[in-house]
Amino acid sequence: MELDNAVSDYITLRLWNLKVIEMRPSPSRRLDVIFAALADSTRRAILARLASGQVSVMELARPFAMSQPAISKHLRVLERAGLVSERRDRQRRPRRLEAKPLAEASEWLERYRQIWEGNFERLDMLLNELSEKAKKPMRLRRRRRAR
Repeated sequence: MELDNAVSDYITLRLWNLKVIEMRPSPSRRLDVIFAALADSTRRAILARLASGQVSVMELARPFAMSQPAISKHLRVLERAGLVSERRDRQRRPRRLEAKPLAEASEWLERYRQIWEGNFERLDMLLNELSEKAKKPMRLRRRRRAR
């Protein structure tokens, strides 16, 4: 009986946390959803296909070894992240790529790219300095130590 209550409490807490997270429309939450959507290779392939223009779900499903409902699930994840939108065209509902969320993710990555570039530049300078010291003849280095 105690175990059932503990499991029930755990599930309730997890569901509550998920609900609170979904209610929070912060920029970091948007990035979490965007990067989670981009984490799957099938979804990235769908985005690559949509980069060349609008496509129906059936057309998107064609190159994949999966059913149309499976593709639809991937599309829902991409739509939730704002990466894909649906447009009604009579009976067709083509999907299209949305650039704004990709731009947000790219801006976030760009900040860290700049940080890493700075780190690599400092490392290059240090390695060059160490290399120059290693090139000096051994007797010059010994004389300096003796002083």
